[in-house]
Amino acid sequence: MGQRPAMSLAVQPDDLEGSWNFACPDWFERLQQGRSLIPDLPIDQEKAEKGLRIFEKLRVPDIDDKPTLGEACGPWFKDIVRTIFGSVDDDGVRHVAEIFALVGKKNSKTTYSGGLILACLLANKIPRAEILFVGPTQEIADTAFQQAVGMIEEDEEGYLQKRFHVQDHRKAIRDRVTKAFIKIKTFDMKVMTGSKPVIVLLDELHIMGSISYATRVIRQIRGALVRRRDSLFVIITTQSDEEPAGAFKAELEYARGVRDGRIKGNVRMLPILYEFPEAMQIDENKPWMDPRHWPMVMPNLGRSLHLESMVADFEAEREKGDDAIQIWASQHLNVQVGLALHGGRWIGSDYWPGASDKRITIDYLIKECDCIVAGIDGGGLDDLLGLNLTGRHKVTRRWLTWGRAWAQQDVFSRRKEIAERLRDFEKDGDLIVCKGATQDIVEVADILQHIWETGLMPEKGAIGLDPQAVAALVDEITSRSIPDDALVAVSQGFRLSAAIWGAERKLKDGTLKHCGSKLLSWCVGNAKAEQSGNAVLITKKAAGKAKIDPVIALFNAVTLMSRNPEARGGRLDDFLNNPVMVI
Repeated sequence: MGQRPAMSLAVQPDDLEGSWNFACPDWFERLQQGRSLIPDLPIDQEKAEKGLRIFEKLRVPDIDDKPTLGEACGPWFKDIVRTIFGSVDDDGVRHVAEIFALVGKKNSKTTYSGGLILACLLANKIPRAEILFVGPTQEIADTAFQQAVGMIEEDEEGYLQKRFHVQDHRKAIRDRVTKAFIKIKTFDMKVMTGSKPVIVLLDELHIMGSISYATRVIRQIRGALVRRRDSLFVIITTQSDEEPAGAFKAELEYARGVRDGRIKGNVRMLPILYEFPEAMQIDENKPWMDPRHWPMVMPNLGRSLHLESMVADFEAEREKGDDAIQIWASQHLNVQVGLALHGGRWIGSDYWPGASDKRITIDYLIKECDCIVAGIDGGGLDDLLGLNLTGRHKVTRRWLTWGRAWAQQDVFSRRKEIAERLRDFEKDGDLIVCKGATQDIVEVADILQHIWETGLMPEKGAIGLDPQAVAALVDEITSRSIPDDALVAVSQGFRLSAAIWGAERKLKDGTLKHCGSKLLSWCVGNAKAEQSGNAVLITKKAAGKAKIDPVIALFNAVTLMSRNPEARGGRLDDFLNNPVMVI
């Protein structure tokens, strides 16, 4: 593990344009072979080795024999250090201006980060330069800071103690020579107030995923740093123990895009992601649970962590149930929470990823299906209003399902813990955020009228709703020349068991396909199943703060499609030639 890549020899600054390509398309092969995830870059080898020597001389303060970082640190982080110091050219331009590292717990990332920042302070020549430790809480930011303080105190020759003034009460380390300093800041809207940093270390970004202002704070940090040609922004984090959201999701997806070569151009971020490929994470056989694969995502194995103890730790957590496995795997293996990891999940979620068909849209359903039914659920001011359309393919007889949801502004103020996640779905187009009190009701009725006028809906039992449906929604639908008989109340609770079982069976045998909506997939992941006698319950109460309304809408539609309905017919050809609306 941890073999260094063969990096290019130093080149002159005039030759660097276009040569700093941070894509690493062979990253999985590198993980399998234990090689560095940093692609070949034209770093200045002399500067890289000089920076590494400074880093390696520092001592780890919280290990009994106080080894140097040269002895204790894994090659994976030494390559990060070399890249940071070696990417500054003779004109003072830092070509690796940002690093995003996704590394599991117990890989000593915080200790190494503390050493990195102290090494940067030692090598710094800028008078009064400001270097910041930033964390979601004071305690987290203080962890890396205290490691740096400990390294100063453990210097046997006393040089560091003479050079640096540690102000523990102010959480600052000041260089007596250059007057530069390291300081702690907590992650909030005032983080950049009065600061003009040269280097910022942001620790545990995953905790900030649900913070509504996180994106703005990161923008502030970047705005402060981008003014300098020699600035450095380092983000080091583990995976989230909830599905990625908000700022964390945005940064992680950007890093993956750079790594995979999908994002090109003026890229400042070097991604270093110790994670399994998505195919391994969603595989229903869960290959990531096999300890033989763990060394790929544990770069410090054999130093700060050992496979035998990690296996024992995992087995202890497995005895506690699915929720404990979810947290452990996300934190130690960087397995992303979602459909692959969800305690007490609905069985159908195991087969949901393999049932995606991105072709499924409303127009696709109209063209390919001989009958379409609808399901609706939710609609409270702090709820989502979920709409589902399920069609029966006229040739294969497969069921094809499409979903969308609407949210009133109240949801974002009342459900702040999922607000950033919902904003992500809004960007995807799967969630419509209402600007008016009746927008959701009107737009749902528009779509239903659109389908009704094709003649593909049955005369009776075309639209299934919760018996407690919003009266205004029923009034709006029936005002569109859709008769009362087309609407049917679908009993909830244990009476939905047949639809739940039917959907999971059809997902497994491949006869139910969905549109691949990220919102719908999230809701499926939120659907916790509870056994009640011979029935199964999937309720909002069981899902807690997460939302499942679009999934219940699916089950309502499945209930109607299970009755083998026939389209009322009569107008499809006219409709296809003269569509009344575009969706």
